[in-house]
Amino acid sequence: MTTAKTTGSATLTDGVRAEATIDLAALRGNLAALRERVGPAAVMATVKADAYGHGAVRCAREAVAAGIGWLGTALPQEALALRAAGIGPERARILCWLWTPGGPWREALRADVDVSVSGRWALDELLAAVRATGIPARVHLKADTGLGRNGCQPHDWPELVDALRRAEAEGLLRVVGIWSHFAAADEPGHPSIQAQLDSYREALAHAEAAGLRPDVRHLANSPATLLLPESHFDMVRSGLAMYGLSPVPEVGGPADFGLRPVMSLTARLALVKHVPGGHGVSYGHHYTTPGPTTLGLVPVGYADGIPRHASGTGPVQIAGKWRTVAGRVAMDQFVVDLGGDTPEVGDEVLLFGAGEQGEPTAEDWGRACGTISYEIVTRIGARVPRAYVGGVAEAPAGAAEGPAA
Repeated sequence: MTTAKTTGSATLTDGVRAEATIDLAALRGNLAALRERVGPAAVMATVKADAYGHGAVRCAREAVAAGIGWLGTALPQEALALRAAGIGPERARILCWLWTPGGPWREALRADVDVSVSGRWALDELLAAVRATGIPARVHLKADTGLGRNGCQPHDWPELVDALRRAEAEGLLRVVGIWSHFAAADEPGHPSIQAQLDSYREALAHAEAAGLRPDVRHLANSPATLLLPESHFDMVRSGLAMYGLSPVPEVGGPADFGLRPVMSLTARLALVKHVPGGHGVSYGHHYTTPGPTTLGLVPVGYADGIPRHASGTGPVQIAGKWRTVAGRVAMDQFVVDLGGDTPEVGDEVLLFGAGEQGEPTAEDWGRACGTISYEIVTRIGARVPRAYVGGVAEAPAGAAEGPAA
């Protein structure tokens, strides 16, 4: 029988090397705060990339239980996995937007998944699938308003709009959404923000003049959700913010926006040992002990998603004290200099949490590694089990959880 101990904001099951605790009550609270902020616009819960490392199926179920009617995925396979897990169209619409030639268009149509179209090649493949299955498509037409990634360029927009309007008139599809994505909504005052708003409004006006009548117009990502109310339109797409991390840390932390981090990452000391001064630590001896001390071995590494860039900088909390990764992060482990303290083997190491009891946060790890908190939580790999707490959603009978749920 296993038990759980609590340190800071994380729990770690006995006998487990490392664990990511996912606070589903915090997830629901974040979604409630976002809905209150953007009402009457709807909130799409973005659960791509295994819900930013939090577990797509579990997080999607909690979002739906909290009243969220839209889910967002990048890949069609992610959308199909949610449907296979029992999240049917009567519970939530699912949009997937990152398609490549030869994608599973027919499977998406059969699963009643909304698809994004950014170019004529995608429309052609989609229409072939519609004719093969006899199932009309639900399409979100994406405009490139200045991000320069996916989306239709303004000079190609009229032709694509006309082609979609013709297909709609034939009963082959319905354009249910028109959307785009910001390049710099996390940089208040950036000139691209207003330029993209203007471009999006122009794209909308042209599409509507051509006869398209979308149900939802959506442009705002998490930073725009928090900072740009004029971009909310009919729906916002919440990504990082729903997981309780601030997409604009220079403006405010999670608490400033009524959010609470959902993931805590904890490991267990695998070894504690005394070493003399001048002792090299880990590959390349980039750290040498300044004097006699104790070293603690933390059994997670870059194969678990701990950035190698955290070598010499990544913060952890052990017995209430902050320590820093000593030397190189290896594939399966890293070392901390305990400064002479002698915790026991098996004691907990809190890598990051909500920060409410002084522990490091994912944002602290992002700064330490020269990256963003998005990358820190998303890269925590499948070798690290997820422990879910505070959930209310129940799995449908016979539903498949998926590999990381």
